[in-house]
Amino acid sequence: MPYVIHALDRSDAGDLRTRTRSEHLAYVGGFDILYGGPLLDDDGAMCGSLIVLEVDTRKAAEEFASSDPYAVAGLFERVTITGFKPVLGT
Repeated sequence: MPYVIHALDRSDAGDLRTRTRSEHLAYVGGFDILYGGPLLDDDGAMCGSLIVLEVDTRKAAEEFASSDPYAVAGLFERVTITGFKPVLGT
């Protein structure tokens, strides 16, 4: 089942996203990601992440999200995980 992981960066994270980006990309490469990428603020700067992940359970999605190097480094202010049923664009 697809799960949407919506994560917003801490406003005081500074360059933490840039410093941990290569670890994050290596980590997510080992999973069945349907699509994903950085969220952008009004000025075009990265301010969060959106990932749609194919896993069997919500627990697996939670484990994925909590083990992401971005999360381990403390980049995110808030993370939400929601099941998703693709209807449009499929």
